[in-house]
This record gives sequence, C-alpha cells and structure tokens, in this order.
Amino acid sequence: MARTLRRIALVIALALAVAVVYAAGRIRSLHAETVSKDVSCIFGLGGNVGVLRTSEGAVVVDTMTFRMQGDRIRELAEELGGGPVQVVFNTHWHRDHTHGNPAFAPGTKIVATQRTLEHLRNRDAEYWTGPAAGTLPNETFTDEHELKLGGKTIRALHLGRGHTDGDMVVLFVEDRVLHAGDLFFNGLYPNIDLDSGGSVKEWGDTLDRVLALDFDRVIPGHGPVSDRAGLIAFQRFIRQLWQVGADAAAKGESLAQAQRTSALTADKGYGVMAIPFVMRLDRDFAIQRAWQEATGAVKPDGL
Repeated sequence: MARTLRRIALVIALALAVAVVYAAGRIRSLHAETVSKDVSCIFGLGGNVGVLRTSEGAVVVDTMTFRMQGDRIRELAEELGGGPVQVVFNTHWHRDHTHGNPAFAPGTKIVATQRTLEHLRNRDAEYWTGPAAGTLPNETFTDEHELKLGGKTIRALHLGRGHTDGDMVVLFVEDRVLHAGDLFFNGLYPNIDLDSGGSVKEWGDTLDRVLALDFDRVIPGHGPVSDRAGLIAFQRFIRQLWQVGADAAAKGESLAQAQRTSALTADKGYGVMAIPFVMRLDRDFAIQRAWQEATGAVKPDGL
C-alpha cells in the first residue's frame, strides 16, 4: 500500500513538473511581426508589444503579463530594436501590459500617464513591492509627452476616456505607426473597465481625437496589426454599443432584455477573449458594460 501511494505521488509530481514546464514554455512563446521598416509587434499571452528601432537602441511599448515574458521581450526588443532598451511605455495599468516591467534594468525610463501610475499604486499595489517597485513608471504626464531618440520622434498622448481613464496611445512619427493599446481591440470584444474610469459613452469621441493623428498602420492592444480603416470600424462598434446601452436605459429595460437586442450589428465576426478565472469578454459582457454605464449601475472611482 505504501509503495502504491509513493508511485501515485511520483506520477502526480511528474505530471505537475511537466505542466509547469509546458506552462513556462507557453508563457515565453512569443513571435514578432514586421509592421514597418523600423517597427515590429511582438505577440504572446498578453497585450501586444510594440518595438521601435532607433540608432541609439530600442523603444518598447507594453511588457505583457509575466516577468519571464518581460525577459524574453527584452531580448527580442534588443534584436529588433538595434540595441539595449532605452525607454518603455506602459499604455495603461492592467497586468497584461505592465507585469513584464521588472525584467527591465532599474533606472530604465518607463513612461505612463499620471492616472496609470495612480492605478498601479492603488489597484495593483501587491505586485509592485520589493525589486518590482523600481520598475514602476518613473516619468509621467497628463496630456502629451514627446521624446526624440536616435533619429526618431515618439509622441505619447492621453486623449480621453475609453478602456480606462488613463490610456495613452504612442505614435512613432517617422514610421507613421500608432500603438493604440487597449483603446483598440481588433476583431475582439473589448474590456471596458468602468471601475478604472473607462467609458463606452466617451470612447468614440476619444477615438475621434486618435484618428486626427497622422498614421497609417495601427498596433492594437489585442488582435492582429491593422490600419486606419480597422480603427474606424472598431469606433463604429463602440458607438453602436453605447447606443444599445443608452436605448435600453431610456426604456427601463433590464440587463437581460438589453442583451437580447438585435440592434448590435457592428460586431459581425468579432471573437471572444476568455481570461481564465477572471472574465469572459464576449457580446453579453460588452452590452452589460454599456447598460451599467447608461443606467448608473457602476460609478467609476475618482470621477
């Protein structure tokens, strides 16, 4: 009996070891795609990472979900970006865009909006302790921040509420490439973080200001690389989503009634994003967020 139990324990231990190795391999599995001559996008488990090549080294936008991803992102960025990573931008505070930060050297310039830094300190404080505290954003701004590095101009802009109240977009000026962060989910139902000041109602107007910028290609926060037309199509979806929520609130409809609507048509072909043990981003979730905002069921902190 004791021998049998030892064998069972050994099998379980081996299975767990294999699972851990597989998960680690999956987490570190990244692939890159060329967006323009000097811009690449890295895809993996988390938000899309932008890399700009300059004569002085690499600029990175977002760092995914895990420290071990950050290590691999840093390695890839050095290859793609022509040298050590000089600057990291965090488009917003969510862990799938920031938790790779600790893989970068202390003292690396890390840029974010002031509101993003506040969310990181208040909503994600447990993560940013010990050595990780040294890789919180150390350069913040409210409206716009411009940086010149190695013959390149990078503009970071906070243009309004949408996914959260702190999202910025990053424009690689000479390359005419925009990293839109989670203000753009390409072909996927978006996360609208009302608790962090996100807004379906204001998102469309924020995208008006984004679309006034000069760019051709767009790196979304999630989904494949796109262009101006793709961003306009997403804006159409967001505006229709808000109308569905506003109409339901005006009629006094319940959430279930709102979710049965046939008025939402701009999401044709949209895919579902499932975040295990956290949330499922699908049509019902999107309508729920629009309904909650329109009815006042959720009031964002600090607003």
